[in-house]
Amino acid sequence: MNLDTDIIIVATQNKGKVKEFEHAFAALGKQVKSMFDYPELPEVVEDGVTFAENAMKKAKTVGDALGIPVLADDSGLCVDALDGKPGVYSARYAGEHATDEENNRKLLRTLEELKLGEDTDQPLLSPARFVCSLVLYNPATGESIETSGAAEGWITAEAAGGGGFGYDPLFYIPEYEKTMAELTLGQKQAISHRGAALRNLLDRLKSVE
Repeated sequence: MNLDTDIIIVATQNKGKVKEFEHAFAALGKQVKSMFDYPELPEVVEDGVTFAENAMKKAKTVGDALGIPVLADDSGLCVDALDGKPGVYSARYAGEHATDEENNRKLLRTLEELKLGEDTDQPLLSPARFVCSLVLYNPATGESIETSGAAEGWITAEAAGGGGFGYDPLFYIPEYEKTMAELTLGQKQAISHRGAALRNLLDRLKSVE
């Protein structure tokens, strides 16, 4: 399988993810299209128990419908103090159609109820990681390539930054002394779970050319 095309189809309706993929593939001279460009496609129910299952389901459903290779992502936040939650439910942690702000509020409320540590002024509530699974699926051959990536950090009680999306304002990166939402898009791409998964995918593609 290869990406010998000027257009990359990404199976997502998340505007933040589209922006990140556009940034990543622009360096390769490729244009990204998403489900916003194909409104006639049915919505994919993400009922898998792992990120990889959801990514595969999205890639295969959209790829089979369009008849062309499709790249799909599923990703989320895994918090140590919550035994890996919200995990695959990250986007709907506060409800099926929850906003980023509602999900962030629930996360902070849940962690604060645990009364982690004795220092109530401690802004870092728990170690956590962003996890991403990527699947590139070719309906012509049934072939798929799956990769993953992760980014380690902490959940902070003090949200900061206007960039990114999702839980980025609460995800603190000690090396930068900033939250993910305070990083530039280039900085985020260099260290993020999605950036790591994408680099792994491109390496895999190069190895099979």
